[in-house]
Amino acid sequence: MKRTLSLLFILLLPIGLFAQSFTMEQVAKFSFPSELTSSQTGEKIAWVMNEQGKRNIYLAEAPDFQPKKLTPFIKDDGQEISSLQFSPDGNWLVFVRGGDHGGGNASSTVNAENLLELPKVEIWKMNLSTRLLLPVIEADYPQFGFPARLIFLKGGQIWETDLNSTEKPKQLFEVKGSVNGMQFSPDGKQLAFTVNRGSHSIMGIYQDTNTPIRWIEPSFHRDANPQWSPDGRSIAFIRTLGGKGAAFPLLEPRHNPWEIWVADAASGKGKKLWKAPETLRGSYPNPFFAFATNDKIVYQSYEDGWQHLYSLSVSDQKSTLLTPGDFMVEQIKLSADGQSLIFSANTGETPEDLDRRHIGSVDLASNKLTWETSGTGIEAYPVWIGNSGKMAFFSATPQRSHLIAIKDGTTSKLLQEDIIPADFPQNSLVTPKQVSFKAPDGTTVYGQLFEKEGGASKKPGVIFAHGGPQRQMLLGWSYMDYYSNTYAINQYLAELGFVVLSVNYRLGIGYGYEFHRPANGYYQGAVEYQDIKAGGEYLANLAQVDGEKIGIYGGSYGGFLTALALARDSDLFKVGVDIHGVHDLDGRYDLPETYEVAPDYEKAKKVAWDSSPISDLATWTSPVLFIHSDDDRNVNVSQTADLIRRFEELKKPYESILIPGDTHHWMKWENMVRVDQATADFLKKHLMN
Repeated sequence: MKRTLSLLFILLLPIGLFAQSFTMEQVAKFSFPSELTSSQTGEKIAWVMNEQGKRNIYLAEAPDFQPKKLTPFIKDDGQEISSLQFSPDGNWLVFVRGGDHGGGNASSTVNAENLLELPKVEIWKMNLSTRLLLPVIEADYPQFGFPARLIFLKGGQIWETDLNSTEKPKQLFEVKGSVNGMQFSPDGKQLAFTVNRGSHSIMGIYQDTNTPIRWIEPSFHRDANPQWSPDGRSIAFIRTLGGKGAAFPLLEPRHNPWEIWVADAASGKGKKLWKAPETLRGSYPNPFFAFATNDKIVYQSYEDGWQHLYSLSVSDQKSTLLTPGDFMVEQIKLSADGQSLIFSANTGETPEDLDRRHIGSVDLASNKLTWETSGTGIEAYPVWIGNSGKMAFFSATPQRSHLIAIKDGTTSKLLQEDIIPADFPQNSLVTPKQVSFKAPDGTTVYGQLFEKEGGASKKPGVIFAHGGPQRQMLLGWSYMDYYSNTYAINQYLAELGFVVLSVNYRLGIGYGYEFHRPANGYYQGAVEYQDIKAGGEYLANLAQVDGEKIGIYGGSYGGFLTALALARDSDLFKVGVDIHGVHDLDGRYDLPETYEVAPDYEKAKKVAWDSSPISDLATWTSPVLFIHSDDDRNVNVSQTADLIRRFEELKKPYESILIPGDTHHWMKWENMVRVDQATADFLKKHLMN
């Protein structure tokens, strides 16, 4: 009798609960490296590994590349590590501890533990011979000169210190404006920098305490990204428009012009080498830019519809495409000798590689393009190791989260497999499937479908909308920590018995310029929302999905789209979790102080209002959980506070979680797990229980 009752109890359990084999906390124990960097001398690399919020630096050297932990940080304290770099002689490592460099106000302290004394944002140094680790100063954005001269920004000015000296850091010089870019000459004797002067930005060269600043081809434009030639005689830079232009129509897409210039470092005289095509595709993309050899500049451009690499000859001003094909190139590094490039790209041997990342390289002498990795994994953020062709990069699969891999010729080695927690459920994770569907206007939209085999004949479905929006979700663990986290959530939801569709909607990267930069996006019409709705309808029409049980969740821009979905289409999206979303676009166009206004100013303001979730609150009937931290530097917490006030004024029900002290990126792992679990529990409560 007892056995019969037990069997009956099991049969009555919700199918998702019956099938669950791992917890949210377990799948959230994914490993995540960052800041992978290599030394200019010798064969050694360093990186940061985040292990459940404990962020530490590891070092690996040839020949065995055995990882060694260098730092003693043992708490989940919300303190990130950024700007990790070797000194030119390879004897020092420096890094910044603190802040949140994924958002605005990056150098401001993060107090995710709500301590009585605020943590610091500090530059740290480590002597690799003695392994002595010491803080240098409260500051940010360090950069090395030779051999151990360190400059950094403090209060918009350049400061310096010598890591071999016991003298206190000092300000290098005073300059009007705020410095926003700098690079030492190859011999370390001169420093090129750019300074923002409000209406324009100019580039100067600092030489020594007795020599005035030498300005390089100053103009009323904005100069950025100074790059020295290897012989130190020339400087290349990017020039864009300065000042304030006419009040052109706000809703009309316009070309954003940019040029590549080169100047003589001694005289300061410069000339324009290249001007971008005057097309939308030719607009300024904030590109990779480097002086590879004395006669060759490498830059990134969207001019042919894809984010590709080009080389530009200084002598004859000829530009050559280096990476032809229908794919995008990102995470680019130039070798120490300037002879080759390495990068990640979404291409490969199968159509599914459009939603993956693999490593490619280009030999700049021959322009030969070589694909270094292939298969069903995700490889990203590559760096060269020495000058013998060795490389290191992030490596993941659909089941295993990112670790560092070393490739030497045809041989690859994965580092730190031993740090994967014993209870991390990689053997239970599903492999997402690439799917595509059409938006109402005919645009092809891609997504990844997460589904565990078996279970109920009709399962509830969930749409995941990523943030950014300039992001692409992949057929494996993301190379961004925020989206490794959402990948873990999607895996957990699939484990519970949901069918999850992660939608790569317009405004995202990976599918060409027109997809990335569509007309009428965001506050100019939210054209991308139709991709989310089409994804919901696609999911609802799958044979194994209960079309009456479709939910949605997303963070940041994904929170904006989640709110739009719930406000506009509550009959399709029955429930949602809106995590630090944008809700009110009414302020995107401030009231002009001048007589001259754009001819479509009033129309643009109305379009912005109509693109906002708050404009459709009357039709929002679906249950919602709002989540936001109150030190968010990407989406102000007021966006959620204001929406909640409107809900209360309209007497609409809602649930909410406010997390004091943390930021947009859940710097404290414990907070991340709490948000993940609350998201899954809310969807489960309304779609399964």
